[in-house]
Amino acid sequence: MQKYHIPKGGLPPQSQLLTDKAVFTPSYAVLPKGTMRDIVCSHLPFWQGMRMWVLARPLSGFAESFSHYIVELQPTGGSDRPETDMRAEAALFVVGGEIALNVGGRELRLAPGGFGYIPAGTDWSIRNEGDEPASFHWFRKAYVAVEGLDAPAPFFADENRISPIAMPDTDGKWATTRFMDPDDMRHDMHITIVTFEPGAVIPFMETHVMEHGLYVLEGKAVYKLNQDWVEVEAGDYMWLRAFCPQACYAGGPGKFRYLLYKDVNRHMSL
Repeated sequence: MQKYHIPKGGLPPQSQLLTDKAVFTPSYAVLPKGTMRDIVCSHLPFWQGMRMWVLARPLSGFAESFSHYIVELQPTGGSDRPETDMRAEAALFVVGGEIALNVGGRELRLAPGGFGYIPAGTDWSIRNEGDEPASFHWFRKAYVAVEGLDAPAPFFADENRISPIAMPDTDGKWATTRFMDPDDMRHDMHITIVTFEPGAVIPFMETHVMEHGLYVLEGKAVYKLNQDWVEVEAGDYMWLRAFCPQACYAGGPGKFRYLLYKDVNRHMSL
């Protein structure tokens, strides 16, 4: 079973120093795990027993193509109307507890490592029927339809049953767990889990059109973001603007793993 960091909320003591690595720049942002406290939680209409941390949202000078939440759902909590925008597709990734979903009349449960894709315009509901809180990541994006191309269907997966694909010429030290089929042009976003063995690197400064949201699930690393080196660890979040140069060294002693969003497979908006 994989490890997944889960925010704990709460507040630090009055004796704690204010110094932290939180930073917001025109090309990237880093939200350390210490920023995810009780007083910055958000709530939504038509939900019961939930709170969430908003990691990214469409905003001038910030995320342009998506929003990303971490939702904490108490026992018996949930919603029969979780989404109020019929343009929004959803991707859910469970990191703690268990959630019960009804997606278009199909009942299923997702435990840690469980993933679900829900197309725009789909009726769905969610509940925590367990005795402990459940936590999951929720990505939302306005689906970009293409004439002559069908919309994706709902699908569900389990990270623990997917074999990571090694990046070329890395001896398996850098690998990607893919939830969407990269050859399926119906999808306009990919959600993946990237894994680095201790000491592994991104050996060049990636600079590309895809916007990124990265949540560190496990381990630690030093990330090069534009002109800066930033230390990150489990529970930290990074947003990278399109074309922001990026690379990293995995620090060890264990694996460095993060949950990654990127927009794909569509013409550039003009």
